[in-house]
Amino acid sequence: MADEPQNRSLQQSPSPAPRSRSTALLPAALPLVALGAISLITGNPLVPGVNPAPSAATAPAVAGSPAPVPLLATNHPVDWWVAYKFNSSSFPGNDADPGRGCAFGGTVQHGSYSQKYAVASSINPVLTDGPGLIGSSPADPLGATFAQIYNGKYRFVTWNDQFYGDPARKAAHCDGQQCGSPWGHSKGILAWNDAGVGMVLQVTTPSWPGAGSASHPRKDGNTLGCVTDNNIENAQDFFALRLNRDDVKVVLHALAMASVSTDVANAQIVQSGADGTRPADDIDTLVVSLGRISKEKTYLDAQLSSGVRLIAKPSELHVPPWQFVSSVLGGEPLLTATWWAYPTITSTRNAADVHCWDASLPTPPGEVDVALAGTWNTVPVTFTGGPNHAKIGVSLPGSQHRYAIFGDLNQQGQLGGTASSRCDSSQNGRGGMFFVIDNAALANGIAPLLTGKIAPFPAG
Repeated sequence: MADEPQNRSLQQSPSPAPRSRSTALLPAALPLVALGAISLITGNPLVPGVNPAPSAATAPAVAGSPAPVPLLATNHPVDWWVAYKFNSSSFPGNDADPGRGCAFGGTVQHGSYSQKYAVASSINPVLTDGPGLIGSSPADPLGATFAQIYNGKYRFVTWNDQFYGDPARKAAHCDGQQCGSPWGHSKGILAWNDAGVGMVLQVTTPSWPGAGSASHPRKDGNTLGCVTDNNIENAQDFFALRLNRDDVKVVLHALAMASVSTDVANAQIVQSGADGTRPADDIDTLVVSLGRISKEKTYLDAQLSSGVRLIAKPSELHVPPWQFVSSVLGGEPLLTATWWAYPTITSTRNAADVHCWDASLPTPPGEVDVALAGTWNTVPVTFTGGPNHAKIGVSLPGSQHRYAIFGDLNQQGQLGGTASSRCDSSQNGRGGMFFVIDNAALANGIAPLLTGKIAPFPAG
């Protein structure tokens, strides 16, 4: 079962039976892969200034069909955008709102929901209230970006560990509804044109999107807020990023490493040259490797052409997720907000609080605070399991960098240190990806949302 029963009553499960942690250490580094000019570093922190690249928005055009790009609205492309959709407790929706609709099929869902959001982008990195309702029309970033993919003629991969039966995923550790550990706790869609140029849309929404093209529609609809499993009651986050061809290959490599749940034989969620619809190429070869549980034990740390950093955690690396991110970022102190529910990982002061660890990781983790409550426009916002299903983080004030981080994994698992510790517990034992932007305006805009009450530190 997945770690959080989305839109179902939160169950406080009993502690699992004790199991000893493996004492095997990870290899020191993953061999470099031939992925073009991308800076790919595994086993060591990324060195600032290595392979700097121009903004993707100013990169030369590639011959062939137009590539899908992040859009703030129709005909308004950007390098990247991020949106935080608020929960229904803080900003309840209105059933009579004329902006609600099902542009990609489905039936408008009623009851407890919210589609209010805040957005930032490469052209305006300050997080501000977004216009309209997110995911509802070509006038909002999610609606415009997804419409471009869904109504276009692109190659794509869609993944989600919580499809809830449409499409069904009948595989090991999947019950047809959702896929539990060690499948990656990861959701999103990657789309590219015949030249291999495209974009990635990372989401945190269970049961959306469940199809990548109108040519193979989802039975239950494919519009945010119009799917039977209410995916808009809790807070979610969305991150869209422009990619060149080498970037697409790096993202596919990260997807395989994170063991994302997809099905390369199902045209509803995967379409590429590998399915015989177009001549296959090296990107399609990477696509074929997806939909399997990876046994990889080393992480991926890559700088993409936009300067955005991509970190992938494999399921076999049994460490607390955001302490792992802190380590890969050189021990960066972080403030995080995720679905914080049983089994919870507390805030940690430093490496002394973290016993589920691995000597192959580059540096000890710095302080990692778990946000439990904050505010937006003076309205209280809660980040515990239930209200918040987003997975975001920023550097703590006074840190060397001003990182903003958008991830797949929750602070759920164990820190270890007791005889009954299971270091593969919950999200310690699952894969996922983290997109990292070193941008002061973005981080400073997100930080007030997360600033308030934090989870306690371990005793002692």
